[in-house]
Amino acid sequence: MAAGAAAGAWVLVLSLWGAVVGSQNITARIGKPLVLNCKGAPKKPPQQLEWKLNTGRTEAWKVLSPQGGPWDSVARILPNGSLLLPAVGIQDEGTFRCRATSRNGKETKSNYQVRVYQIPGKPEIVDPASELTAGVPNKVGTCVSEGSYPAGTLSWHLDGKPLIPDGKGASVKEETRRHPETGLFTLQSELMVTPARGGAPRPTFSCSFSPSLPRRRALHTAPFQLTVWEPVPLKEVQLMVEPEGGAVAPGSTVTLTCEAPAQPPPQIHWIKDGTPLPLPPSPVLLLPDVGPQDQGTYSCVATHPSHGPQESRAVSISIIETGEEGPTAGSVGGSGLGTLALALGILGGLGTAALLIGAIMWRRRQQRGKERILPDTPPQEGPRTPGGGGGACRAESVRGA
Repeated sequence: MAAGAAAGAWVLVLSLWGAVVGSQNITARIGKPLVLNCKGAPKKPPQQLEWKLNTGRTEAWKVLSPQGGPWDSVARILPNGSLLLPAVGIQDEGTFRCRATSRNGKETKSNYQVRVYQIPGKPEIVDPASELTAGVPNKVGTCVSEGSYPAGTLSWHLDGKPLIPDGKGASVKEETRRHPETGLFTLQSELMVTPARGGAPRPTFSCSFSPSLPRRRALHTAPFQLTVWEPVPLKEVQLMVEPEGGAVAPGSTVTLTCEAPAQPPPQIHWIKDGTPLPLPPSPVLLLPDVGPQDQGTYSCVATHPSHGPQESRAVSISIIETGEEGPTAGSVGGSGLGTLALALGILGGLGTAALLIGAIMWRRRQQRGKERILPDTPPQEGPRTPGGGGGACRAESVRGA
């Protein structure tokens, strides 16, 4: 009587924990006891019966004896002929068979296919977004479910309706991991959406876990609502240089500032002579202690997720040399000063030539004026000498002197 009462108690416990008994397919919850009835077996000893099982714990069919043995901690035969599994696990999935012979010699066979399951806790949303931007892909969040068996599935809902990923407006990245010891599964599902411009301003999202076994209810996360932000069109990107003009002396400091008003702020990258500079994004580019290697053409590129890249106008950075050799070759500022110096030199040369020509003309005019005055002067009387012309030559010579 006691043995029969114990067997009845196990059947009662089994029904309370959801294990289905008396049918070909048995579903039992992991960690709970499971009792399988041997049909046709006498309720009391002596009994003629045999239990055979082929599960994850065995390499082939295992035969159990009513007298007990080392498998009692895993599975043992009760006095009424039923088979008890005290705590069913994943390794107990498989086939169980019982063959019993009644006292009048009738043989009855029982065959069970056992599957186990584990319901996880409610799924959770990890790292949810604070807002969404219209027209560009946004990460909504990651749905996580831990401790399920079999694995099950995760699905997303938008405004209470199933959200079907189409790879355009919505996409899902899924990951499934299995614990090496317990064999239970962890599921992750990352949702990306691209809200349409002018669409719903405050969509509501949620996630649910669905068990792989039938007649098991889905588990849902709490819904959460996000705000969709409509981006403002990106204005023209402006590049400012200080000092203005970009022509500086060696060793000076040049500051380049890229202005791209937008929300959220875009990423700013820098380009020199058509080649991107390997620098982290920054709206300011500082060139301290400028040298020849810093000369060139600079521009900035503003990249916004909703507008794409936009490049500014280019500015030139050059060096002005102030030594005796004059401006540096190839410098915009140096060539300008060289042209100015050349023009001043030419003007100075022309002025000097004009002064020299003026002085020469003035001297000639003075000599011509003296020659016009000398013939009107009366000749001096002196002693006459033979040959007559000697005095005039001297006078002439003196005048000429």
